[in-house]
Amino acid sequence: MSGLLLALDTSTSAVTVALVSGAEVVAEQTVVDARRHTEILMPLVRDLFDGVGVTRANVTALAVGVGPGPFTGLRVGITTAATLSYVLGVPAHGVCSLDAIAHQVATSDVEEFVVATDARRKEVYWARYLRGERESEPQVHKPAGLPDEVRVLPAAGRGARLYPEVFASAMEPADVSAAHLGLLVGSRLRDGGELLPLQPLYLRQPDAVPSAGQKSALTSLAGQRRRP
Repeated sequence: MSGLLLALDTSTSAVTVALVSGAEVVAEQTVVDARRHTEILMPLVRDLFDGVGVTRANVTALAVGVGPGPFTGLRVGITTAATLSYVLGVPAHGVCSLDAIAHQVATSDVEEFVVATDARRKEVYWARYLRGERESEPQVHKPAGLPDEVRVLPAAGRGARLYPEVFASAMEPADVSAAHLGLLVGSRLRDGGELLPLQPLYLRQPDAVPSAGQKSALTSLAGQRRRP
């Protein structure tokens, strides 16, 4: 088997990996655990390859969800994709994780909808979609602060389940599927759609921040690197 795209995502409660060949999903493995992305991801990748009897040498590209998502979980997937890209010598492509959820919704007959995922701190990451195409930039809000025209739309993502008093109706999926993420990236590679660098889309500062002294040192280092 050749020409495989390895897709993975850790931006939601799901740790999810998949192998995609063209428009076909070869295999997918998913574990829902919002706290153990680091421990779960690489064993899941190994199980994925073992299950279909191929090796990493068959991988010709990688795809990873770059968020938005919580800081700790999100960086696990992006760092893993970057490392595998370097080791295997193949390109890695980023995509908005909300778009991957929307790609799965778009296979149904729902035309206009919102994707809302859990942003912690009693907030949601969200974007509005029409027939699977994003109509707004990803944003982070308190659920009660969402525009009325968004709250009345059917909503995919775990945010709709966490705040049923806000969203008109919840629909599948709750989390990202690596299979749909891989199919989405594959189609964008073929059609020239938007692909992103392997940079996390946080939308806000991480929960853990350096002390004042550490900030000063980092700022100084960044300044030195920018000097000619």
